[in-house]
This record gives sequence, structure tokens and C-alpha cells, in this order.
Amino acid sequence: MTGRAVNVAKQYDAVVVGAGIVGAACARALAVEGLRVLIVDGRYAAGGTTAAGMGHLVVMDDSPEQLALTALSLELWHDLSRLLNGEVEYDPCGTIWVAEDSAQLDAVREKQRMYAEYGVASQVLDAAGVAAAEPNLRAGLSGGLLVPGDAVVYPPRAALWLLEDARRRGATLLEDSNAGVKELFDHGVRCGDRDIEANVVVVAAGAEAAKLVPELPIVPRKGHLAITDRYPGFVRHQLVELGYLTSAHQMTSESVAFNVQPRTTGQVLIGSSRELVGWDGSMNRDILRRMLDRAAAFMPSLTDLSVIRTWTGFRPTTPDKLPLIGPWPAHAGCWIAAGHEGLGITTSVGTGRLVADLVVGRTPPIDAAPYAPARVLDATLPAQAGHSSGHSS
Repeated sequence: MTGRAVNVAKQYDAVVVGAGIVGAACARALAVEGLRVLIVDGRYAAGGTTAAGMGHLVVMDDSPEQLALTALSLELWHDLSRLLNGEVEYDPCGTIWVAEDSAQLDAVREKQRMYAEYGVASQVLDAAGVAAAEPNLRAGLSGGLLVPGDAVVYPPRAALWLLEDARRRGATLLEDSNAGVKELFDHGVRCGDRDIEANVVVVAAGAEAAKLVPELPIVPRKGHLAITDRYPGFVRHQLVELGYLTSAHQMTSESVAFNVQPRTTGQVLIGSSRELVGWDGSMNRDILRRMLDRAAAFMPSLTDLSVIRTWTGFRPTTPDKLPLIGPWPAHAGCWIAAGHEGLGITTSVGTGRLVADLVVGRTPPIDAAPYAPARVLDATLPAQAGHSSGHSS
């Protein structure tokens, strides 16, 4: 980034870089505050990681900070749900965290206790309860935790709805190869040969945020997804194995975990995998097979369904598994909203709320300090595996 440019156009209060779901949520939240907002994207809105994600809206308890942000975000999604159009495919299906044995059932009870501390409703299911809730799960499971407030959306349409609502409130969207931000400067961005000045520039470019702000320890983490033909009723809730958090939050080179979603179309969305391979988006047939085999180990009749499409995407990952939300102290007027790993869909609206509150000088509903980007300047932050090489939820 460079110093302040000359001959700038002073048209906007805030420029949001990136029109994925996090950028869309930030733009909407700032527009709600009455700010003049410009959203810029060098490709097209709701593409990239957003288009490749699963779309879960889920409370996660891998850390108190993640639990606070996801719980806040679920509250905000619930508030929005009555406004969303049918194309967003909002489905309040809930999540069942599946326990394979008695030790995992003990972990389920601890999970319920943690959720209760944050006011998140949940219900422990025994073996019979899990079987009744999801008949296509394999026999012999010990139980699970039902979180009825969780939901699923179709991510591209959710992002487009947030963008359209921002535009209804006066925001402007620029999306094409000429609109991409080439450089940031103090209180502004350079798009091609055009300089645009604003009080606030929010970098919400996902895994590509580090291309604009190289000091950010955000790297791409590839994932595979598969979707079936239409089988209405085959799965009723989002289903996740308790070992999912181990897969999601240990920076190993490869991992898979059972994670299946119902879609309002009647399709079944199957995840999840994680790889640290830089920006290599090619299909890894071996890890895809392992992912599908892991899903079939929990739901054997999945093998009878027809998979009609598979794809990959890149999650934006940070060393401490928390997103970067807030002002970037190295450059005046620069803010970061990136690094959400596989929770960008869930936490997009919570991120937007934190950014808007901090920008206008209001105290956020949760402590924003744990997400402050300034923490990456601390030498004690662990190194990010795979950073030199370069999503889906």
C-alpha cells in the first residue's frame, strides 16, 4: 500500500472490497447506518468462496470467541429470516451433532452446557432419539445433540439478497474486471487508473485479502463438496460428526469429516474435506473418495444416491482460527473483515454488525477485541502452515 493519492473522487463514506457474503453483509450494515457505500469486486458478486460454500448457519463452540460470534450471527440471521425471499432457501432445519460412542456422548453433554451459557437451546438425544430423527443414519450410534436454531441457506442467493438490500439503502455495486482493486492507499482504493477516496475501506476479499494486505496471515484452504439428485426427506437436519472440529481446526495437510445437509430442493449436500495446497483448485479424487466414504460410514444408503456434481473452493484461514474484524493499524482508514475459514456464511452478518458498530463508534453486542486484526502484528501469533504457497465450507 502507498501513501495518500491525489486527484481522488470523494464520493463515498465507505468502500467495501469484495462482494462475497462477508462483503455484502458489511456493505448492508454500513448502509443501514446511513453511510454512502461502494462495493467493488473484480469478478462478480457472490462468486468465489461464497459460491463454493455449504451454506450452514451453525453455532460453533471450538472456542469461547467463536461461540460468541456464531451465536450473535445466528440471532441476526433469525431476525433477517422473515425478510428473505424464497431464492435464499432459508431452511431452519437445525443441526444434529452425532455421537458414535459413550465417550462422544459425554462430549455432547459438555457441548450442551457450553451452549446453555450463551443462551443457545439444544437437546441431548439418545440412540433411539437420533434414529427417530434421522432414520438413514447407521444403527448403533450412541446419540447426539440437536441444535434446533441452526439453519441452512443457499450462499450465493443469500449474498445477493444482502447486496440488493444494501443497494435499496443507497449503496453502489461495481463488479467486473475493471472494478477490481489494484492497490490500497490511506483512506482509499485504486481501481485501474481510478482513485476512490473514502473514510473507511473494508477489505472483505476472503482468502485473497492477503494479496492486498500482504501482512495478513490468511491462506487458502481447499475443500471439496458433492451434491446429489433430488431425494426429498432423505435427510432432515444438518448432520455433523463430533470429530468435525478436529478436522476443521487442526492445520494438517489433509482431513475429512462427515457433514451432510438437506437442501430445500430435496438434494443432499455432502462434505467436508480440507487441504493445504495453495491455490491449486483441481479435483483430488482420492480425498473426494475419502470424504464420500466417510459420509457413507454414517449414512450407508448414501451410496444408493446419484451424485450429480462435485466442486472445490477455498476457505480463508488464519493461524488462530478466528477471523480478522476491525481496523488495520498499519494504514489509515483501512479495516479488515476476512479470515473466516468455513464459517463465513454463518458469521457474515455478525461480522457486518461488528464492523458497523465500530465504524460509527457504538459498543458492539459482543467483545470485538478477540477478532482485532492488530493481533497478527504480535510476534506470539503462531506461524501459518502453507503460507508461502499462496474454500468451501
